[in-house]
Amino acid sequence: MEIVIFLVIGCLFGFVLFKKNAIFINDGGCEKSSKLSVIIPARNEEKNLPVILSSLIKQTYQPFEIIVVDDGSADQTQAVSESYGAKVIQNPALPLGWTGKTWAVWNGYLASSGELIAFLDADIKLSPHALESLLNERKNKGGVLSVCPFHETKEFFERFALITNILGVFSFTSPFEKKNRKQGLYGSCILATREDYEKVNGHSSIKGEILDDLNLGAKFIEAGIPVNNYIGDQMVSFRMYPQGIKSELQGFAKGAILSPSHLSLPTTVFIIIWILGLILSSAFILFLNTTWFVPLFIGYILYTVQILYFVKVVGYFGKLMPILHIL
Repeated sequence: MEIVIFLVIGCLFGFVLFKKNAIFINDGGCEKSSKLSVIIPARNEEKNLPVILSSLIKQTYQPFEIIVVDDGSADQTQAVSESYGAKVIQNPALPLGWTGKTWAVWNGYLASSGELIAFLDADIKLSPHALESLLNERKNKGGVLSVCPFHETKEFFERFALITNILGVFSFTSPFEKKNRKQGLYGSCILATREDYEKVNGHSSIKGEILDDLNLGAKFIEAGIPVNNYIGDQMVSFRMYPQGIKSELQGFAKGAILSPSHLSLPTTVFIIIWILGLILSSAFILFLNTTWFVPLFIGYILYTVQILYFVKVVGYFGKLMPILHIL
């Protein structure tokens, strides 16, 4: 009985952490006269750029300028970008004390002139109403916003990111993070005013940080600028690890080692209990002929139903993986 209670509590903690804080279509109220600069850092992104650039062309709110920062690409990044009308700048040599991405987006900012700035990764895909809806949301809430994109998967190995994606969403939607002075941003999609960005000295203020997006959020909060995070649902999406399982494992490792240091204690505790319940319930198959089998199997069903609910807005991981989530 105690096992069932623990597993039920674990599931309930998951619902507490998960807030369906999605961006919905909002096509009224944004400042049409405001110029939006879209900045995309890119290194060897010739395959991804047609997706994001074509989706930007189809936006109901057209950006004033699209700047692709070519960070030493050896492929057709520049040619592809220019074919879609984007302005391409070559990223200068990386100076001491900077990480590659922060240096690229900083130089993109220096080349921009819009009153609003959107930092987008090259693997992002936007629905036609995305920019207008994001601008309206930012105008209504103020401050800076970021979006944790809907995770699209094509290859089977990409679907192993199911649980880590859910954990990532927990860290951004947890109600306990609202008062966290270290609350981060999701670096794949960030929208801010130039004034707010300059107030915190932008990416130059976190130039040597590996998890630049998390640390940038903390800088905004220090300056009294609100940080609001959303989940992309069908509005903002991406493929996270198309390069192969090696990049997937590297991404898992970096997030697992560095991200928890930015979370509030309640969020961390709730996540740990949720994970323990998930692992414990998934072990039901090892206890077929014991009294543990039934309570663990009940827990497995509870977690599976919960995960099926979460993935509707977190990402597409196939029909099998949410059921065999222990993989």
